[in-house]
Amino acid sequence: MARDSTATKARLLDAAFSEFAAYGIAGARVDRIAEAAQANKRLIYVYYGNKEQLFDVVLQRALETGSESVPFDAEDLPAYAGSVFDHLVARPSLMRLVQWKQLERPGSSEAEAASYRAKTEVLERAQRAGLVDPALAPADILTLVMGLSQAWFGAVGGPAAGPDGAGWPPEALARHRAAVVESVRRLVAPPPAAGA
Repeated sequence: MARDSTATKARLLDAAFSEFAAYGIAGARVDRIAEAAQANKRLIYVYYGNKEQLFDVVLQRALETGSESVPFDAEDLPAYAGSVFDHLVARPSLMRLVQWKQLERPGSSEAEAASYRAKTEVLERAQRAGLVDPALAPADILTLVMGLSQAWFGAVGGPAAGPDGAGWPPEALARHRAAVVESVRRLVAPPPAAGA
């Protein structure tokens, strides 16, 4: 029985991810989520409470998957930015989900805030060790690195969807990724040593 409920929960979360990414919280329909998951609609309320709570679980799961897939590396922020870019290329719906979150449920959960604090603390240590330019505050650096990594996916009129909605051609993808990595490299490169 536990295996059945685990499989059902996973199907519900996968279906909810797709539904929320496409329609946001207000536009998402519990009936469509249940139908796509081949589950009873009542189970959504049993397992997750209401639609907003389900959204929070879906978002947290997506962020945790991202953190596991792309571990934060303050010692090589350009490579980290490139990995975030790659993660988003492989999961284009993730940025849509995050944008819906910012529109419909602004603010940070405690888990999001704790993750952000932990990253800024690691960045501050990297600055003290001379690995990252200390000219900017760690919170500013983190925000800019994430913004650069995600920029192509939310640019109005940008190439993220491609002219026919099919995505980038490989040469454009490589060029955009290289621009992200180089921009972050320039942002965080420590200043040259005095007399160098």
